[in-house]
Amino acid sequence: MIEGVKVKKLIKHCDDRGFFMELVRDDEDLLSRFGQASMSMSYPGVIKAFHYHEKQDDVWFFPSGNAQVVLYDLREDSLTKGQTDVFYMGEENPIVLVIPKGVAHGYRVLGNKPAAIIYFTTQSYDPNNPDEKRILWDDPMIGFDWKTKYR
Repeated sequence: MIEGVKVKKLIKHCDDRGFFMELVRDDEDLLSRFGQASMSMSYPGVIKAFHYHEKQDDVWFFPSGNAQVVLYDLREDSLTKGQTDVFYMGEENPIVLVIPKGVAHGYRVLGNKPAAIIYFTTQSYDPNNPDEKRILWDDPMIGFDWKTKYR
């Protein structure tokens, strides 16, 4: 796994009323600090990739729908520089994924329904100086094939 990436398997506490699930706590070693919480929704088949941050870490969670999440380590000083990791997240696999600064990330919505993402950052978004660097979804440096492999 890419150096600094963390995966937290979530625990659902279910009863006859529904369920409760903790995502991120201040007594865990997931975030260096809290900056902002946001939510987004994407339609089936949409690819939102790639971007990375120089100042902030991200924490991603997909409460509905399913996504293929792709990470690529851009950090010069990392032991895992140039490594690609793929995670399948969402209703079928409820996990929290910590993405360190300097790791490019993006996702593709899987299945036939939209996917919602809730994400936390260690910095608040600054529209005057956004900490968001873009890389094309099909950039040859990353070289990720987003097509589903029929096996």
